[in-house]
Amino acid sequence: MAGHGGPFALVALCVLKLALRGAGASDGPSSAPAPAPGPAPERLVPAIFVFGDSTVDVGNNNKLPDCTPACRANYPKYGVDYPSHEPTGRFSNGYNLADQLAQFLGFDESPPAFQSLPEKGIARQMKNGINFASGGSGLQNKTGQKLCGQLLCMADQVEKFTSAVEKMGKGSGDLLSRSLFFISVGSNDLFEYTDPDSPPPNRNDTAFLESLVAYYRGYLEDLHAAGARKFSIISPALVGCCPSQRAIAKKHDDIDEFGCFGAANNLSRQLYPMIASMLQDLSRDRAGMNYSVCDSATMAEMIFKPGGGAGFDLTVLDTACCGGAGKCNSSAKLCHNRDNYMFWDSYHPTKAASGLAAMALFSDPGMYVHPINVEALAEL
Repeated sequence: MAGHGGPFALVALCVLKLALRGAGASDGPSSAPAPAPGPAPERLVPAIFVFGDSTVDVGNNNKLPDCTPACRANYPKYGVDYPSHEPTGRFSNGYNLADQLAQFLGFDESPPAFQSLPEKGIARQMKNGINFASGGSGLQNKTGQKLCGQLLCMADQVEKFTSAVEKMGKGSGDLLSRSLFFISVGSNDLFEYTDPDSPPPNRNDTAFLESLVAYYRGYLEDLHAAGARKFSIISPALVGCCPSQRAIAKKHDDIDEFGCFGAANNLSRQLYPMIASMLQDLSRDRAGMNYSVCDSATMAEMIFKPGGGAGFDLTVLDTACCGGAGKCNSSAKLCHNRDNYMFWDSYHPTKAASGLAAMALFSDPGMYVHPINVEALAEL
């Protein structure tokens, strides 16, 4: 699991097509990608605060003493394309989505992992942002606990943030109200719930999804109460399409039209409108709250249709670059061209894929990111 990052891998190619359309590029398979907007010349927000799972973890799990190897990315080949060419705790060959969106906002990369900070340095770092994300975590407190041994569940992440706000003292309100709160979570809850080897008793999909949305709302309410006003929210995409889930689909004969695990994808499709409705209601109830939410499932459907990935460089959509059908470890073989692969390992996107996702999350004209994109959100 390690914070199953499949959903964002799915977002990646879809959002590139979206960005190209916005730039007026041809939609045909021979289209060349439009030039990506470069990093902002100056910071568009004073700070970024990141919450969620391994799609945006930058090393928190590395610092948790009882976290299992399955939920860490502190060994080769991870980090092979990071500037240091060494593993950093990112579940990627290089930068991850948190880094890349931060770069569009004028930062060098994601703010540092909370667990890497000395106690005395937390208040000072809050002025620029902190990353609280933890691989394996979900919206439910129990998600990932069995596999990971130790992680920061969303409740832990929010609690650590609110404690850090208290350390800032007076005057933190203005900074927090202008900062971006970036959240990528929910995929691991879906993976565990749809695991054929450990099905939930008395399965009730509607009740399960409603409980996830209720948890989500509670975390957002707590963040808002602590001073947060600008939220960038990522809904899970077609989680059944990452390589690990495709294998489950074949084993259990639950293959959808894209060759993916149908049970997991069905839940992804149902969850987005529930999250979007919750955000709309919450923003009406909470003064000054603004948000940008990404409909990842719909974008993924576009990509996995025949020919959907043609012309966008990411031409291998069903196989991991590191380890192929096996595990990504120090002895695993790497694909020849990582920029052509959507998936780095069995769950997580390559640096190339997440970079395309960040580009469109930042500048999407309204096809899949609602009601505004992150660039517009930052300007409010």
